[in-house]
Amino acid sequence: MASQHPQDARLRLVGPRPGAPAPAPRPPAPPLSPAPTAGRPSPTGGFADTLHLAIEASGLSLDRIRAALAQRGVRVSVTTLSYWRRGRSQPERASSLRAVHLLEELLGLPHSTLSSLLGPPRPRGRWAANAGTSHLRLEEVWPGEQEIADVFAELDAPPAGELERLSIHDSYYVDAERRGNLLRMRQVVRATVAGVTRCLVVHKADEEATGCPEITGVRHGRLGRVRRRPDTGLIVGEVMLDRPLGLGDSTVFEYEVEIPSGGAETTEYSRRFATPVREYVLQVHFDPATVPAHCERYDRDPGADVDRRREQLWIGASASAHVLAPDQQPGHIGVRWEWE
Repeated sequence: MASQHPQDARLRLVGPRPGAPAPAPRPPAPPLSPAPTAGRPSPTGGFADTLHLAIEASGLSLDRIRAALAQRGVRVSVTTLSYWRRGRSQPERASSLRAVHLLEELLGLPHSTLSSLLGPPRPRGRWAANAGTSHLRLEEVWPGEQEIADVFAELDAPPAGELERLSIHDSYYVDAERRGNLLRMRQVVRATVAGVTRCLVVHKADEEATGCPEITGVRHGRLGRVRRRPDTGLIVGEVMLDRPLGLGDSTVFEYEVEIPSGGAETTEYSRRFATPVREYVLQVHFDPATVPAHCERYDRDPGADVDRRREQLWIGASASAHVLAPDQQPGHIGVRWEWE
């Protein structure tokens, strides 16, 4: 968008007409207040107002700002910049905070002009307020997993808490070779802000497996960008929802994860939660010809390596066991088993 500059109008001096009385002298004009410096809005506003005024004063479009940040190694989408500018969300993650410091430099603001206006993470919308529990930071969910944080930054992950998880249903399948080979996942979610279009999902293969899991068969949505890290068996996928969600809108999406073969026998499956879930169901299906001798559920606090709770599970005639976790809070829950 081209910048618009005010027209520079100049008046031509015209002398008095012959015989006309001389004009009365004008009183001296009061001194002018100094004009505000471009790109330096009043510090009395909040983060969104200050950022908005600075962008307006700079004459830069959001796309040009996005490109300038990308050249400095920070990826922020135009949508995210627009949300920050309008107060619909605020920077919270480490990569976003780095973007704020670069914005101060790019927009000609004194150091910490924007960052000093950021308060603590805030709930997003009345649905988030009703959830009653704040989300966990990525490093709390996956402690020591810097690789996941780097991929989230690369994909400009949407803020945690944009989607309220009403229900998650995992069906994990173990074949006759005693190895997990397939996961079927179904989620029911509801938007806590308007304009939610996507979410990120994370899966990791067993340490002994070779290669990455593969996300396939997405239903009621489509697979967007995917990042694989074969050395660690990590895959992060972007699930694009069927339609943009308004505040309070719900949707259902499903997908499958094909698990790479190889490695030792599988002995557990688990999921980590960054936000509360109204209902979590985990079913583990074993091949009827190969059923474990023992099976149990375990729960852990966020980031913990020690079980907080254990409960023996019954493997029924269908050669499956399940866990029902109503009002699942942030943390770690799974099923482990022992072969004969």
